[in-house]
Amino acid sequence: MNSPADYLPILIQAIVALGFVAFVLVATHLIGPNRKSKNKTENFECGVESTGNARIPFSVKYFMIAILFVLFDVEIIFFYPYAVNFKEMGVEGFLAVLMFVGFFLVGYFYVLKKGALEWDK
Repeated sequence: MNSPADYLPILIQAIVALGFVAFVLVATHLIGPNRKSKNKTENFECGVESTGNARIPFSVKYFMIAILFVLFDVEIIFFYPYAVNFKEMGVEGFLAVLMFVGFFLVGYFYVLKKGALEWDK
């Protein structure tokens, strides 16, 4: 049976870790250079001079395609366990994967019907 004293090393380690993090955060602000200049605060991107306002809004289509890519990519990852264990799953596993693929295709056709993948609309 575990007693509260058994968790003392974990508590000490957590306190030391949090203390170290707090110490480093404070020390970097105290020790680090604080010289501000126009060149340091200016935006710099891969050697290209910045022009115009950086707050130009992106098209929602860009974000929709990015989110849909992540969504469908994560759904594809769920095929891996089936591919590894398809022999052990038998007919029941095959039917479950068919149902999953069906839901996947329904979502895909819904996205196509709504035009979310059409860039120039």
